[in-house]
Amino acid sequence: MAVCARLCGVGPSRGCRRRQQRRGPAETEAADSEPDTDLEEERIEAGAAALCGEWGGRSASPSPPPRCSLLELPPELLVEIFASLPGTDLPSLAQVCTKFCRILHNDTIWRRRCREEYGVCENLRKLEITGVSCRDVYAKRINPRVKSGRFMKILPDYEHMEYRDVYTCLLHRYRHILGLWQPDIGPYGGLLNVVVDGLFIIGWMYLPPHDPHVDDPMRFKPLFRIHLMERKSATVECMYGHRGPHNGHIQIVKKDEFSTKCNQTEHHRMSGGRQEEFRTWLREEWGRTLEDIFHEHMQELILMKFIYTSQYDNCLTYRRIYLPPSHPDDLIKPGLFKGTYGSHGLEIVMLSFHGKHARATKITGDPNIPAGQQTVEIDLMHRIQLPDVENLCNFNELSRIVLEVHEQVRQEQQQQPEDRTEDDEGAGPPTEKVGEPRNEEAAALKEEPVQFVLPVGVSSRNENYPRTCRMCFYGTGLIAGHGFTSPERTPGVFILFDDDRFGFIWLELKSFSLYSRVQATFRNADAPSPQAFEEMLKNIQSLTS
Repeated sequence: MAVCARLCGVGPSRGCRRRQQRRGPAETEAADSEPDTDLEEERIEAGAAALCGEWGGRSASPSPPPRCSLLELPPELLVEIFASLPGTDLPSLAQVCTKFCRILHNDTIWRRRCREEYGVCENLRKLEITGVSCRDVYAKRINPRVKSGRFMKILPDYEHMEYRDVYTCLLHRYRHILGLWQPDIGPYGGLLNVVVDGLFIIGWMYLPPHDPHVDDPMRFKPLFRIHLMERKSATVECMYGHRGPHNGHIQIVKKDEFSTKCNQTEHHRMSGGRQEEFRTWLREEWGRTLEDIFHEHMQELILMKFIYTSQYDNCLTYRRIYLPPSHPDDLIKPGLFKGTYGSHGLEIVMLSFHGKHARATKITGDPNIPAGQQTVEIDLMHRIQLPDVENLCNFNELSRIVLEVHEQVRQEQQQQPEDRTEDDEGAGPPTEKVGEPRNEEAAALKEEPVQFVLPVGVSSRNENYPRTCRMCFYGTGLIAGHGFTSPERTPGVFILFDDDRFGFIWLELKSFSLYSRVQATFRNADAPSPQAFEEMLKNIQSLTS
């Protein structure tokens, strides 16, 4: 601050110059011999004095330093300074003086703020990007229509648009909806990622790959987009259906919650009626026709989901979700995974660690176990040693081992009910007693993988599961009747295959679920604190309890 005061010509330095004028030559020489600044300050002052002398047309003089205020800096330097400030501070800066206000009209400043704060990297003058997202699937769907001129009349006029308008009227205005969200679609849920995509804000609905290809990448489709139709006027468009973008509306209900509404639902209808809409939805959702699905129960579940989800017409409420926080002692990196769930197909779960336990929470669900429920819970304190491959093929042998651990866990819970309750609530970090076994388990990750094979009689949607695993733990899985009736937790085995895949054997159902990590990067999705993440889990679970 002392250096800044001297550079601006105010504060103690001005007083010092006045005192120097009153002093005689002897007093001035004695005062100058006393160092009042360190070497670093002298170096900065000398450099600043030289710059000020050069800009002001005056020769640099070591003593006394010429006055140099922020207003005297050249415009190009002020542009660089202002461009490094947060965009939210620039309107206040424009009120300081006319010169600052004029400089802040420079589009270079706002372009840098758009790029650094929101990741915008496109050039507004490149008209070939209008109406086309950087996502490949979106480009394949919309690009042919844009080239044909069908939608050119509703494309933004970027030729007369400025980055300042993009920042203030689009990005800053809708910044609160960026991130991950779960739509309220009854038991089915979903995963919406709202991102700045080019010069649009787009809501991408992430869908699991087609059953049972759990290792395939995620699919996604746009549900809505926001952009500047005219200068200083943001437009919301619904992307649902097959007739291109049309008029929509977004309302921020409250903190961490917003809703969308389509104002032209007739764009969602197809000329062939509901039958054509169902066949199209079935191809997109399952990658097959109804004739290809021979299981009658599976056909009923698919038809039920279509009828339930299509009634919303993209008029939905979304609630924010966070990615789980990670810790160096975690068994693997927490995050989102795709998993097989029998006739329900592939669903998305979130793996998180909570002291002695790990939990898989459903982000998408089904009529039996809806979204938001904890589908699997792993007890990290009870590792299971699998028998050799020959004995592992015997389901009764595996069941005997798991049930022995299950009885041991039950007795421990009866002896220490208070400790169990405290851990279930996710209160505080794990104690040293918990950390020691987990450190041992972390070291065991370096051990050689052991052979793994599913026991005879255990069904699996995906036969292409890994044939080696690192370790196994006792766990419980949540099962229930249709409509989430009579829910109960049943014992099972958690199998860790590698850093990106794990499985779970449901003993009572004699079925196996394979989970594979969602390989995607999500911005604006980290929880502000562990407590906020725990609160988020409770909220999404309470909605379907």
